[in-house]
Amino acid sequence: MTVPWLTLLWLIPAVASATVLLAPVARAAAVARIGLGAALFTALWAVVLITRFDSGGGRFQLTEDVSWIPAFGVRYSLALDGVGLALILLTAVLTPILLLAGWHDPRGPRGREESEAPVASDAAATLRRTRYYVALMLAVEAMVLMSFVATDVLLFYIVFEAMLVPMYFLIGGFGRAPDRERSRAAVTFLLYNLLGGLVMLAAVIGVYVVGARSGLGEDGRGTFDLPTLAHAASTGGLDASPTVLNLLFCGFLFAFAVKAPLWPLHSWLPDAAVGTTPAAAVMMMAVMDKVGTFAMLRFCIGLFPDASATFAPVVSALAVVSIVYGAVCAIGQSDLMRLIAYTSISHFGFIVLGVFALTSQGQSGSALYMVNHGLSTAALFLIAGFLVSQRGSAVIADYGGVQKAAPVLAGTFLVAGLATLSLPGLAPFISEFLVIVGTFTRYPVAAIIGSTALVLSALYILWTYQRMMGGPERRPATVDADPPPEIRDLTVRQKVVVAPLIVALLALGFFPRLVLDYIDPAVAAGIEQSGHADPSPTVSAPAVDQEEYR
Repeated sequence: MTVPWLTLLWLIPAVASATVLLAPVARAAAVARIGLGAALFTALWAVVLITRFDSGGGRFQLTEDVSWIPAFGVRYSLALDGVGLALILLTAVLTPILLLAGWHDPRGPRGREESEAPVASDAAATLRRTRYYVALMLAVEAMVLMSFVATDVLLFYIVFEAMLVPMYFLIGGFGRAPDRERSRAAVTFLLYNLLGGLVMLAAVIGVYVVGARSGLGEDGRGTFDLPTLAHAASTGGLDASPTVLNLLFCGFLFAFAVKAPLWPLHSWLPDAAVGTTPAAAVMMMAVMDKVGTFAMLRFCIGLFPDASATFAPVVSALAVVSIVYGAVCAIGQSDLMRLIAYTSISHFGFIVLGVFALTSQGQSGSALYMVNHGLSTAALFLIAGFLVSQRGSAVIADYGGVQKAAPVLAGTFLVAGLATLSLPGLAPFISEFLVIVGTFTRYPVAAIIGSTALVLSALYILWTYQRMMGGPERRPATVDADPPPEIRDLTVRQKVVVAPLIVALLALGFFPRLVLDYIDPAVAAGIEQSGHADPSPTVSAPAVDQEEYR
């Protein structure tokens, strides 16, 4: 009997999501434990996938293919490649960490500290909010995992859009921001992404029509099968003009650029990240948004190799603007959580730049950057969230001297911040280095301008650390309590949350091959199929006087 490895991968959190809503339990802690247990089991299942995946085998492995809607050639088609495996591990490992980090988040803006138990009158409301919160987090995980293995274009589109629903409720329903701000952030998030999805739907239909005109699929009626369409695109088997293919490419790119996000389609991200809980914000920025950059690599490059080459200079220019814009905006922020949100816009610019460098080094660095950004952003945002939850303020000027009162918190914040600025020895360094080197061989000006973000990131991270963690303790101006709440060090639960992230940043900083050994073959196969060969190095030798030589 063949085990449906990939179906079970997304089905475990999906079933758990329904279970926490319907399970006959009377305590919020029991619901949280069910969700955490399911997330840990999903992480274990993802680790098992490593043993089933052959890094030296074919690009797509553990395939599952069942006819779904035969009349339109739609299939339930799943397959795993090295890039998808790396992102699946990121998602599966981060989810239990986020559930543990947000253990008390469902208690709402007026939630109590860990040492206090909820009073009886609040028990029913806390139970209900916990059910919704855990179920929504697991639903996002299930849909993200499925998007990384879907190889039917329509199936991917359905999951791509469906994951917006639970994230919308996470943004609008939970967090310390006022209800009105959260609602506005959630609606903005949804409208931006629905617009992108609407444009993508038109492009998906266009791909099906082109496939039918090209005689692809059963009886030549068209298909949504990604490998079939990608093979036809690489061999010139699509019956469509370059103009049509360019328009279809732009439709897919627009949706993915909104999800990533890429400047100038980024403006929904800071409000959404600040409005919701830190754990839900990390689920959005470090996990869900990776679907956009992953899809650029798999669908934009795979389905439209010629259009990708045509638009690569434009997309690279937008990526460079994102890199510099995000870093400059981060420097000017007075709100800590908003500052970290803007750093993600800069980092997503690096990821997109690596994808559209159309080189093996650039795309391998980009895929690795997706993993490393997820780890570093999760660490920095969660640690910042632990700090903000104590004082009730995210204003940087409300803090000072934290390293004296909470040395472990300050130390881990520094390590996560140094990872964000790509310090050598920490995971993001090698991925950013590969992106810059891979881009330089094709677009040297873009690589040089993008490198300026290294200086800018050092400025906003180290300046923030100096103001918040060093110096004398400041009296907060925006906190009503008198005296203001004291800053305490990380609790045992919070240390358990942060420790694996710091260890992963160090491990991948010194041993990036742990992930690159799976990413590189998939990237090489994609580069070969799309025909985007790495540029040949040019070396100019000095002129030699032949007479003198003789």
